[in-house]
Amino acid sequence: MTSDITSVKAGVVGAGVFGGYHASKYAAEPRAELVGVFDPDLAKAAALAEKFGGRAYETARELILDCDVITVASPAIYHFEAAASALARGRHVLVEKPVAASVEEAREMVGLAASHGCVLQVGHQERFVFEAMGLMRVAEQPKRIIAQRMGPPSDRNLDVSVTLDLMIHDLDLAIALAGAPVRSVEGEVDEGRFGHPDIAKAVLTFENGCVAELTSSRVHDDRARTMHVEYESGTLDIDFVAKTFVNNTPHDLNPDFGEDPRAKDSLGANVSAFLDSVINKSPVVVPGIAGLRALDAARAVDGERVYGS
Repeated sequence: MTSDITSVKAGVVGAGVFGGYHASKYAAEPRAELVGVFDPDLAKAAALAEKFGGRAYETARELILDCDVITVASPAIYHFEAAASALARGRHVLVEKPVAASVEEAREMVGLAASHGCVLQVGHQERFVFEAMGLMRVAEQPKRIIAQRMGPPSDRNLDVSVTLDLMIHDLDLAIALAGAPVRSVEGEVDEGRFGHPDIAKAVLTFENGCVAELTSSRVHDDRARTMHVEYESGTLDIDFVAKTFVNNTPHDLNPDFGEDPRAKDSLGANVSAFLDSVINKSPVVVPGIAGLRALDAARAVDGERVYGS
């Protein structure tokens, strides 16, 4: 199904690293016109607008009013304010992960998108790597998933726990692969360096019996992103850093997925899919409800709530 729309006016909220990435994708996208950027630091917004086009806006509200679609790439605690404001005005929203800072905020965003007929897509980029592999087309459901997502210390995303920073990718992937509702979430976290956990371990049990065991650290010696998937028919071992896998299942997966544009530039693939959903009414690859489920699990890992409560 297609619409009469062939191009959209796009804006970016947040002029940090990811805001720059999104601005560059809109600037290079023939179906979008980058109208501008908002950031509380007007100089940063101006620098980004000068580089990629559009102008720096003094308020998020002004930017939203001038646009058809908005990317929210600000720190997580500000996601809700910008996204909810845009959705309430009938604007389509692509929000970086995590979808919001709280489950309550995420639920309201999902509700606003539904009531206003808007696309709400979440920046879980690894989904596009799975799409490139062909893994999302596999009908068999796994019995067990083991994932590690580790990285050395950095000064990014220290306003949230490692669960919301790193593990949330694997939470989303595990929930998508399991293909069943989460029954329970057990978590263990450390105290962290700055009041937010740096190491997290989680066990998710699904209604179909699948179990996911996840570990994340942002104080590790090396960078590692791996996932082991056990099926009744065999096993699959994925290295997200090397973009390789060892497939001992009968499933026909793409061994050259690392060369697929969706894996080489997963953020660009996310932006392109978002525009497909807005312009062509294509199914949303990572809808707001998926972001909500991953966030709900992350908060349960951090011990802040019981999953689904």
